[in-house]
Amino acid sequence: MSMGDLRYTTDTSAAAMKVQLDCLRRMSPRERIQKTVAISTRLRNMALDAIRRRHPELADAEVRLMFIEHTYGKTLADGIRQNRPESVR
Repeated sequence: MSMGDLRYTTDTSAAAMKVQLDCLRRMSPRERIQKTVAISTRLRNMALDAIRRRHPELADAEVRLMFIEHTYGKTLADGIRQNRPESVR
């Protein structure tokens, strides 16, 4: 894949992208997985925090369900809502 084929970003110069890819290539598979999990966790937490700021009235369980709805769709979130134990509703 050439540098010109990398269209997923618009704010990174070709030189910066090359440095970034070189760094990633030097990482072990374990380091890559750890980095991916850390970034994913950070992004999920940022999304949950954004929902909490927009909807401070929601309990944590409902915030998580709203995240699921935004991420995976209303059908899944509604299914989870319907199958929760009564004590959680």
